[in-house]
Amino acid sequence: MRDYELVLVISPEVAEEEVPTSVERINQLIANGGGSITHTDYWGKRRLAYPIKRFLEGSYVLAQLKLEPESTEELEAHLQISEEVLRHLLVRLSDEE
Repeated sequence: MRDYELVLVISPEVAEEEVPTSVERINQLIANGGGSITHTDYWGKRRLAYPIKRFLEGSYVLAQLKLEPESTEELEAHLQISEEVLRHLLVRLSDEE
């Protein structure tokens, strides 16, 4: 298992009170891939630096997770086809030795 950070920009069409539900669905994807979320931080709705799919704002979520490297491709494929997620960034955290 490796440590990762996942930043999500959730569509403004998803109501603020529904964002945790969207994140929970992503948590289920991670759990199904054998991983686990260690920490989730909701940043709230913020203005985007540039329009994405004609939206000017989105809800930001930062999640720290543990996941097998083989499961990252499947997770990213699901995030790319999700209509709720405007953008995502999955970054492997460095191994402290």
